[in-house]
Amino acid sequence: MIEIDRFRKVVFPNRLRELRIEAGHPTLVGFAAHVTDIPYIRLSKIERGEVVARAVELRRVAAALAVSPTALLIDIDSQYFDIARWASPFGIEEDGEEAELAMLLAAALRQRRTDDAALTLAALESEYGLPPVIVSRVEHAAKPVDRWNAATIAALCAIIGVADPEHLEQGLRQLHADGALDEALRQIPGATEREDRTRERVAALRRELSEPATTPLPGNEPAHTNVDSAEKRMLAVIGSPIADGLIADIATGEHIAAPLGAGPRAYALRIFRSTLGPGLPASAILTVDPDRFPAPGGLAVIRENGALRVVGISTDRTGAMIGFSLNPDSSVAIDVLSPQDVAAVTAASF
Repeated sequence: MIEIDRFRKVVFPNRLRELRIEAGHPTLVGFAAHVTDIPYIRLSKIERGEVVARAVELRRVAAALAVSPTALLIDIDSQYFDIARWASPFGIEEDGEEAELAMLLAAALRQRRTDDAALTLAALESEYGLPPVIVSRVEHAAKPVDRWNAATIAALCAIIGVADPEHLEQGLRQLHADGALDEALRQIPGATEREDRTRERVAALRRELSEPATTPLPGNEPAHTNVDSAEKRMLAVIGSPIADGLIADIATGEHIAAPLGAGPRAYALRIFRSTLGPGLPASAILTVDPDRFPAPGGLAVIRENGALRVVGISTDRTGAMIGFSLNPDSSVAIDVLSPQDVAAVTAASF
């Protein structure tokens, strides 16, 4: 029997959705207008519990909701807390059979690398075309097996020793039945480890929030006598959808007001498609600043084959920065790109 954590994506259950609805903000998009200093995609991930909010972010959200920052926190050990009920509005509970197969694939790859010291990350990339970020995501059962592209599945079949993709599930289940994956399965973090991490992070946030804020909350800085010149500027909107989720650098004829603090080279980009999922609607227009580098949890625009691609920013287990897209499903190592080809998204309008 494989222990499946159907809520492994939920690392930070919280009361943001509940409290914003109580405060009269039925949609997160509408509420995001009150916390523009937090990128919308990150705000969405915080609400869905997919990332742990920082103390300064909780203070900013709490100020917009007129509640205490600690009111946003949840005690997962409370008798009143049920993670299935909490997660139900987000539809993030994983299908048991899909999660089980992803776990078996993760364990099989881990076991092969344990058995064969030659299967280093460098070898997996050079010989099988699997970059480290993909290896990491497979080994952590990051998504269902049928969500990986054909090239990745073919490479994994070759590594594991399965004849072809059609026999992958059968091969994985046979390895499991033979007990060959038992040790590797125990190495994959489950619900207990997830809950322990949540407790630790929430406890750390409570300690930090019990102390006075050391810096002013964004949006509450002292007023300046001079109006920021960005308020007087208009940004030309560019963007035209092309294949593979890319956006052509073509003027649309539209203009938007430059957000406060926009850099001198900032521009506006209409995305047209929800390439990062429901957290960033297709109607969004992003403010992009080439003079600012993105940070994990935010968004970036990268140049690719003469066009532009919007990516979310995360890190892998080594700390390397990764840019990812959901539609199409792809990822790119940000650290190896030229800084001239990477720009931070500093604001979004809908």
